[in-house]
Amino acid sequence: MIETQKPSETAVLVALITQKQSADQAKEYLDELAFLAQTSGIVTKKSFTQKLERPDTKTYVGKGKLEEIQTYIIDNPVDTVIFDDDLTPSQVRNLEASFKDIKVLDRSLLILNIFSMRAQTAQARVQVELAQYQYMYPRLTRMWSHLSRQKGGVGMRGPGEKELETDRRIVQDRIAFLKEKLEKIDKQSQTRRKERDRLVRVSLVGYTNVGKSTLMRTMAKADVFAENKLFATVDSTVRKVVLGNIPFLLTDTVGFIRKLPTTLIESFKSTLDEVREADILLHIVDVSHPSFEEHIDVVNATLADIKAADKPTILVFNKMDQFVPKEEWAPEYDEEGEEPVAVATRRKTALEYLKKTYLTQKADNVVFISAQTRKNVNELRNIVYKLIRERHFQIYPNWLDIPLTDFAEEGDGYGLDGVTAEVVTTA
Repeated sequence: MIETQKPSETAVLVALITQKQSADQAKEYLDELAFLAQTSGIVTKKSFTQKLERPDTKTYVGKGKLEEIQTYIIDNPVDTVIFDDDLTPSQVRNLEASFKDIKVLDRSLLILNIFSMRAQTAQARVQVELAQYQYMYPRLTRMWSHLSRQKGGVGMRGPGEKELETDRRIVQDRIAFLKEKLEKIDKQSQTRRKERDRLVRVSLVGYTNVGKSTLMRTMAKADVFAENKLFATVDSTVRKVVLGNIPFLLTDTVGFIRKLPTTLIESFKSTLDEVREADILLHIVDVSHPSFEEHIDVVNATLADIKAADKPTILVFNKMDQFVPKEEWAPEYDEEGEEPVAVATRRKTALEYLKKTYLTQKADNVVFISAQTRKNVNELRNIVYKLIRERHFQIYPNWLDIPLTDFAEEGDGYGLDGVTAEVVTTA
């Protein structure tokens, strides 16, 4: 038998500890970067950090740390070096010269690569390609350095500069073409959305990998792709759901992330129109993640950027079955400090503590659920029903109001009695 499986690409990760980024934050960002690399099919071999006031303008890291990384690469098979922040064109050029045949990526390029892998619809593919070209354009100078001119003066322009100018024109033309194509797709999307104006629209938003698609599958009985990887969903998916006697549209959108490339935000503005035009937002939070509070802030900042922060919002703390309480929320030992407190008891105490904290003041409604096990999903459905009912009767004042009792938590296996769903479109 001949082995045909391609070996996984390997990489080392690099991050800085600066005045704006503590050691704990740097470690957490590196863990997230490793998850991004894994999603992209890259195996992380080692992580490097260095404490600097600011990134080195030439090589991002200092001379000593650069030599340490070079030594490790010589002694170990590594294909790629990935940096946790965006690199300037000169930094990329200098680092590639230092690492020879080793690829150099930054966080933005890695995210763009994942988006290109995940994009399924024509709109998403155009959006990702546009973001890639916009990222590439200011970095074209390094691509033709081997052909650059050796002398100045009239008539001494080398082939490298000619190639660079040609390449720039090609990229500019391609960007213009993609923008025009995206405008046409946007108009088609706007037409589809206008056709749905007579229905209440609910959008799932949140940090990447918090369980939005899993909750979509649970609430809408929809066969939506869900996977424990970052950016499992890039395309917006819309489902028509009937809760009780009231129909509404439920939309699963692309997840947000820290240090998201600005080119991607700009390119995906049209996709985020689904969020901007929604009547109600379900802000999903992975409560089991140690930095879920920062994730909330990242999502809220992005919602503010797209002018969608003032909408009625349900703050949904998901993955409560995986929740690990912090010591300040629930002590590990009893008051005497001798007997350990059961995990289930600590979890319940911590959840009660969180319900009473400032986090509950950031949204109109708060609920703690597990989309995977369907724990408390019916409590969420009750809250959703009340909000969509209020909005629905603003649109249809004469709609026949059939009183609906609360969805039972028991007796239906956390099921979906009274809920029907159908595919509307995949945007």
